[in-house]
Amino acid sequence: MIPALMPTFNRTDLAFERGEGAWLYTADGRRFLDFGAGIATSSLGHNNPHLVNAIAQQAARVMHVSNLYRIPQAEKLAERLVAASFADSVFFCNSGAEANEGMIKMIRRAQAKGGHPERVRIICFNGAFHGRTLATLAATGNAKYLDGFGPVVEGFDHVPLNNMNAVRAAITDETAGIMIEPVQGESGINLADPRFLRELRAACDEYGLFLGMDEVQCGMGRTGRLFAHEWSGVTPDVMTAAKGIAGGFPMGAILATEQVARYMTPGSHGTTFGGNPLACAAANAVLDVILAPGFLEQVQARGAMLGREFDTLVTRYPDVFSAHRGIGLMIGLQCVAPASVVQDAAMGEGMLSVTAGGNVLRLVPPLTVTEEDCRMAGEMLDRAARRVRADIAASSAQAESVA
Repeated sequence: MIPALMPTFNRTDLAFERGEGAWLYTADGRRFLDFGAGIATSSLGHNNPHLVNAIAQQAARVMHVSNLYRIPQAEKLAERLVAASFADSVFFCNSGAEANEGMIKMIRRAQAKGGHPERVRIICFNGAFHGRTLATLAATGNAKYLDGFGPVVEGFDHVPLNNMNAVRAAITDETAGIMIEPVQGESGINLADPRFLRELRAACDEYGLFLGMDEVQCGMGRTGRLFAHEWSGVTPDVMTAAKGIAGGFPMGAILATEQVARYMTPGSHGTTFGGNPLACAAANAVLDVILAPGFLEQVQARGAMLGREFDTLVTRYPDVFSAHRGIGLMIGLQCVAPASVVQDAAMGEGMLSVTAGGNVLRLVPPLTVTEEDCRMAGEMLDRAARRVRADIAASSAQAESVA
């Protein structure tokens, strides 16, 4: 018999009662070092006093009024994001998929209203993940996620990441723009080469296309800059953010230049919950922390520290790990053993993580993770690797005895 909660997730048999910093606690007192952070979403960790206080104070005043009225909290947040980024205007929504759906609409509408209604196609990249709506599934292009959902939404062309020849070959008179994650998360922490991003910008300028950046997972300080594209020096025309933007409260955003945003006139797009007072209070609190002097440099330092820890693991356990890659606090450990086995072993040692494509263990801790947390993460993964190595040896011995 089907459970009351629809079984769309393979849930681990763990339930958490409370959290503190980078740690989660079960009702029976077990604690886990959270290096999954709600899939890169709990950006300030758990029970952050500033975030909790901002949410509690706003909830006691007014949580929701709808976008039929002015929302001062949203106006403040939009002004701060504009001041800290390339954008001229911001639209708030509820999730990463909704933000990416809106970005697709904005790219198409800007082309149509700018005199090119035939430009409706968007170039995307193999290994991308843009969301679970019908259009963002088509933009993702993963056959596994598309299975059973009928005709695929038209208008998306897929090419290999970091291959400029393939991009140029895919551009036609119907191409409206290019959509890319500066760091692909779901497929295994794959970085777009900075030179490739600069070449995409040049191609968009040459052909009159719009460059869209999906920073749902890699944005909001995750890589040690406010937005990951900043490392390349490239400026997009439109960009999405979500996940960590409100520290775990559901929220998404689309940031755009005036060239794109000016066509989003009243009635062209909308949302019921997006940008309500409570969500924006949470996001403003997160921004307070992320934009504080020295915070992003601290993210970079913690990422470098973890990199050194993982270098040691790769050297010490070549039968378990082959490499690590990433930037800031968005790191992938390339596994030799099955990543799910390594994940289970790490959980057995008290550490939570997320798997990704390409047999990768994804590590995306809160941005507030401490040096001690990073040191303990290295120790836990070391013990987990020993456990995996012992299990592999035991399995091999058993197979030999049977043979």
